[in-house]
Amino acid sequence: MLAKSYPYYLANRPVKAGKKKLDVVDKYTGQVASRVALPDSAALEQAIAAAHAAAGPMKRFRPYERQAVLEHCIKRFAQRRDELAYALCVEAGKPINDSVGEVTRLIETFKIAAEEAVRINGETINLEISQRSAGYHGYTRRVPLGPVAFITPFNFPLNLVAHKVAPAIAAGCPFVLKPSERTPLGALIIGEILAETNLPVGAFSILPLDGKHAEPLVTDPRLKLLSFTGGLIGWDLKARAGQKKVTLELGGNAACIVDEDQEDRLDAVVDRLVFGAFYQSGQSCISVQRILVHDDLYDALRRKLVAKVKTLKAGDPKKKSTFLGPMIDEAAAERLEGWIAEAKKAGARVLCGGGRKGSMLEATLLDNVPRNATLQRKEAFGPVALLERFMTFDEAIAIVNDSDFGLQAGVFTNNLSHAMRAWDELEQGGVIVNDVPSFRVDNMPYGGAKSSGIGREGVRYAIEDMTETRLMVMRDV
Repeated sequence: MLAKSYPYYLANRPVKAGKKKLDVVDKYTGQVASRVALPDSAALEQAIAAAHAAAGPMKRFRPYERQAVLEHCIKRFAQRRDELAYALCVEAGKPINDSVGEVTRLIETFKIAAEEAVRINGETINLEISQRSAGYHGYTRRVPLGPVAFITPFNFPLNLVAHKVAPAIAAGCPFVLKPSERTPLGALIIGEILAETNLPVGAFSILPLDGKHAEPLVTDPRLKLLSFTGGLIGWDLKARAGQKKVTLELGGNAACIVDEDQEDRLDAVVDRLVFGAFYQSGQSCISVQRILVHDDLYDALRRKLVAKVKTLKAGDPKKKSTFLGPMIDEAAAERLEGWIAEAKKAGARVLCGGGRKGSMLEATLLDNVPRNATLQRKEAFGPVALLERFMTFDEAIAIVNDSDFGLQAGVFTNNLSHAMRAWDELEQGGVIVNDVPSFRVDNMPYGGAKSSGIGREGVRYAIEDMTETRLMVMRDV
């Protein structure tokens, strides 16, 4: 179902030529599945120049025209659902059921953007607050920033692209996108569909650049915003970005609290914890990494959780029965295997899993992991979760906050006071009550505190970042 080769997109046009090709590897078999034309520095310069030239035409591209482009994408994504899901399964190693789910989210994100494209509104401001301003009236509207730059990671190569591309079209911003070189196919298929529309020339370029050629996305002043999703290198990119606006989503080591009143629904809690920790082999910024359980429930939950994890089927992600696929590459699995070994040496206990074969790492649970262990302090980004007991809810909040990260946290509780206290005191971008932190709907504000980033995704919130407020004051005459 994959083409033998794919072009990149430069100023809305496919480009197949190029001295070099990028191999796209099937993450389960390790075999080359397809090849992609590889752009160079000259292509990036042309893309930025085209986006700069397209700023005026995109600004004049009417909201209903932007909506029509987004609606065309929705229709074509649905028609090519199976192709998109298969490409995702191959290039990311994501189990096919999860791949189909990500295509659904891709479509939903573009639907939200199509709705938002025609309701980017301003407001009327009452300026007559004193005698000095009598007869003055204020009005605001939001205008597109201009050309913007996007850099996306490998783990959600459809939906994380959608969360940048769809708001940019809705807002009227030309863009240059660098998808991950590990998983470029989904973004390029999106580009193929965008090329079918009447977007102004230069409205988009999709370039699967390697890192050494991508620097102008960060430093070129013609680009008015950099939106980056990935690792902590984002803070370095922000420091080099000059005057442009920067939004960052940089991951976390998400925690989930299980309060003492969850005894009657422990099985349901366990089901959600297993999903949150091991969905997509844990390669999600909001994967459940730290599970904090009240002392009264700890032993019972540990038994149930270990038993459930041992039932997960690992293997070929193309099979519908597979829950756990490979990590993105063997190096990622080796890294996490090393962190597990470090924790064991420091006194942690492996409750299940821990084995590795190539890029396949077993679903792993540990407890007694020291607070200073790498598995506690950094983002695992793999199929590993840590269990820890607490005695009081205040202690649980303190443990969650003892982290450099703060993307999302989960709290299972029937106690409204505890839920509100978590919302007040957890240093997180979002608090999910009675579910895991891995929960996300594509219209909600999504982003983190502390080292987890700045800014918010979610279509309406991304549009706010890609536009700026323009004021008009009118005086009676």
